[in-house]
Amino acid sequence: MKNIKKIIPVITALSLLTGCAGLNNSSSSTSTASDGSTIEKSNINIGYLNSTAHLLAFVAKEEGYFSEEGLNVELTQFSSAAELVNGLESDKLDVAFIGSVPTLTFQSQGHDISIFGGAMTNGHGYVIKEEYADEDELGVEILKGRNVASVKNSVQDAELQILLKKAGIGIGEGDDEVNIVYFDSQKDAYAALLNQSIDAASAYSPYTSLAKSQGYKVVYYCAHEKELENQPCCRQVAKTSSLNDQPNTYKALERAFIKAYHFTQTDHEGTIDDVKKYIDIEEDYIDTEVYGGFSTSSPDPDKKGTIALKETIVELGYTEDFDIEPHYNTDIYSQALESILKDNKDDDIYKSLKEHFDDYE
Repeated sequence: MKNIKKIIPVITALSLLTGCAGLNNSSSSTSTASDGSTIEKSNINIGYLNSTAHLLAFVAKEEGYFSEEGLNVELTQFSSAAELVNGLESDKLDVAFIGSVPTLTFQSQGHDISIFGGAMTNGHGYVIKEEYADEDELGVEILKGRNVASVKNSVQDAELQILLKKAGIGIGEGDDEVNIVYFDSQKDAYAALLNQSIDAASAYSPYTSLAKSQGYKVVYYCAHEKELENQPCCRQVAKTSSLNDQPNTYKALERAFIKAYHFTQTDHEGTIDDVKKYIDIEEDYIDTEVYGGFSTSSPDPDKKGTIALKETIVELGYTEDFDIEPHYNTDIYSQALESILKDNKDDDIYKSLKEHFDDYE
């Protein structure tokens, strides 16, 4: 790891405040959820990244599912996981959609945040300039001797290291090694491809589709790599204390996300329209990222998969091992899903969510 170059822009307090501009007033006004429970806090702020991965929030907002649950929700886009965690801890945000790897490392460092739901599984990989590859998915071997832009403390970086280790390829500046150049955000890593010194870059949705449209080749899709199958990418995260103090609020939020998932399974065009309002790229790219088989967007917290990922990043040296149990709340999702199933016992989509949860809780 000594040969890895790092380029990490400083995250200032000003940028965080700018990212939070216009958020709902943090009033704790109450209302009633669809299950008749009293919501402890109805004005909710959710932070997300520039990714189709966070479509459950977009659909829940646009299709009125938050409103059905008595919630007044505002969505704000941020640039990085660090900004999102700062937003939670400063009470600027109530929920953040954050990558599983940064969430785990922040938890290991003592940040009192908890996972309570899912967002996306898989959906990322790496792209390379076309002069180094004549077709897609040639694998990590084509990265040897190349400078690769990535994001430290990210799922993309952890997955690359997993595949390099399997292939017996070292990290460094040699001809038979891969030199990883770190940036603070996916947006910055992708933009670095414009530099002559960068040959390849990490890419989560929708950057992979954008890259292909600009002539880059895909090194690999994580969904197509056996070692990375069913990799939990992004999770729903909140302050642990908030989940404990406002359970009805978070169950109402989770019901909205579950309803949004149902919508994505039944209304293809409507989902694309909703996503485009937040991720302004061509509809065809959204279609590819959401329905192309490269990812799955589900509200399931997938505790089993996330614990397996935690063990992997500990082995990679990302973080020291820690007890994840106090930082993983599956009760919120379980109770929200049960309340929906109570009135939709014969719905196959909701039943499939229950089956998945029972297998991966």
